[in-house]
Amino acid sequence: MTAIVAFRYLAVSGGFAWLTRIRFPGLYRGLEPQIRREIAWSLASALIYGAPAGLLAWGWQQHGWTRVYSDVAAYPLWWLPASVLAYLLLHDAWFYWSHRWLHRPVLFRAAHAVHHASRPPTAWAAMSFHPWEAVTGAIVIPALVLAIPIHVGALFVVLTVMTVMGVTNHMGWELFPRRLVEGRAGKWLITASHHQRHHQQYGCNYGLYFRFWDRLCRTDQGLGSFAPAAAGGAGAVRGAGRDGTGRRDRGAGPGPAEHARAGAAVPDAQPGAFPGL
Repeated sequence: MTAIVAFRYLAVSGGFAWLTRIRFPGLYRGLEPQIRREIAWSLASALIYGAPAGLLAWGWQQHGWTRVYSDVAAYPLWWLPASVLAYLLLHDAWFYWSHRWLHRPVLFRAAHAVHHASRPPTAWAAMSFHPWEAVTGAIVIPALVLAIPIHVGALFVVLTVMTVMGVTNHMGWELFPRRLVEGRAGKWLITASHHQRHHQQYGCNYGLYFRFWDRLCRTDQGLGSFAPAAAGGAGAVRGAGRDGTGRRDRGAGPGPAEHARAGAAVPDAQPGAFPGL
């Protein structure tokens, strides 16, 4: 299963990195050392993500440990899309709160600084995590398949959405059209424009798929801006967007200065730089 996770990462990140090279030549120029670090951390994360997934895949096939089912008639047809939505909502909630927790100074310095070492992030950064952070991500879907029924096909949809959004949210330009990003749907859905501000400002925009946790907890700071090479492209977002003020919110948590004062050596994060690795 680790090999499958690693291949999925390399295929999807590589595909979008290639698309970036076609759409915005030179956007990643000079980032080669960073990209090598992103790939190294991501392959290490694949080991961690693959371990529980492999165990449960074996347990499902041999002992029926999970609630994954293959017979479409086992549950009503409406449960197929409903289960996908339920998984995404629960995954999003876990991601928001664990991500916000990882921005506490001690935890940021110990683990999450590895991810924020990608400045700017690239299509290769989606799984660039310290092993302790990778554990917080690797347990979510395994926990859900033990508790909530889902068809194997619907689970594939969840994993596809998770992978594609993880990659596209980091690749340095907006894949989706402006009318979606800045329209009604964009007020509730997270794309690269929203997550870009998190990498610019740190203490805001913690969500993964949906914006309502950020809105509810007053950590939503609107849309971010992209590098000049990507500005002006189809779907590129300039500035903060219609609902992005750029101001720190009371609920936003620490920003770059606070993280720097905590001793997080963000630019220098690389394998071997942190305790416990």
